[in-house]
Amino acid sequence: MEQYGHSERQACKLLETDRSSYRYQPRPDHNARLREALIELARQKPRFGYRRLHVLLRWRGHVVNVKRVHRIYRAEHLAVRRLRRKRLVRPASPVAQFTAANQEWAMDFVMDGLASGRGVRALTLIDSFSRECLAIEVDGSLSSPRVTRVLEWVIAQRGMPAAIRCDNGPEFTSRHLLSWCEERKIGLRHIQPGRPMQNGVVESFNGRLRDECLNAHWFRTMDEAREKIESWRIDYNRDRPHSSLGYRTPEQFAALSRAAGQRSAGVEKGTSNAGPFPHTPIPAAAGVSG
Repeated sequence: MEQYGHSERQACKLLETDRSSYRYQPRPDHNARLREALIELARQKPRFGYRRLHVLLRWRGHVVNVKRVHRIYRAEHLAVRRLRRKRLVRPASPVAQFTAANQEWAMDFVMDGLASGRGVRALTLIDSFSRECLAIEVDGSLSSPRVTRVLEWVIAQRGMPAAIRCDNGPEFTSRHLLSWCEERKIGLRHIQPGRPMQNGVVESFNGRLRDECLNAHWFRTMDEAREKIESWRIDYNRDRPHSSLGYRTPEQFAALSRAAGQRSAGVEKGTSNAGPFPHTPIPAAAGVSG
């Protein structure tokens, strides 16, 4: 203004600035000592958040509200840097409508405990079409080679599956299981992380197992747990009506599907269509309710 001989009003008008803004004098920083003390403490304790730093400030004689400490903490960019967890990203596996057994098996783990406090782990293996429980392997820990031994035992009983559906646990993503499936040309379908209902058949079975067996028994030893769980598995396959199978048992439904397959094969060859259940329709396996 002195250089060009303009008044304050003229200069503010040219600069399109309000005169009150030009005249504004910033107030003194009443938080200067607090700011210096907070920065010093944050450098000494870089992993402390603002609440712990607030406690240390009070111990040093600063009578201050935690909200003020938080404002200064944010303004000085003292927030603790947190590392984001790396999450596995997988595309969703297609859920097919199955028409026969062994088209897909589903497996998962269930946790429980003995009366002594020792942990119990159970590997559950289900046929996604017939809902038959093919095996429940029970032990304190189950490694990936143990999983493949169970699969080999079941394959010897009923043949090779086309695919196996499972989650992303370390036993199911190990090189051992991947190479085992590749050698036998079995598709390994991993669900997306955090989406257990993509493996809804075995998740539903695990809920029935926990409700009807694990929560109903008190296991004193590992052998007792194996005996009672295996007894429940046999009862589940033979005597438990399943709502998704038209309230038939898994073994009844599997027998019906085999009979239907034999009848259709007989029709194609020009033979008789007679069978053990000639008038019983075969319901489509849909849903996962038990």
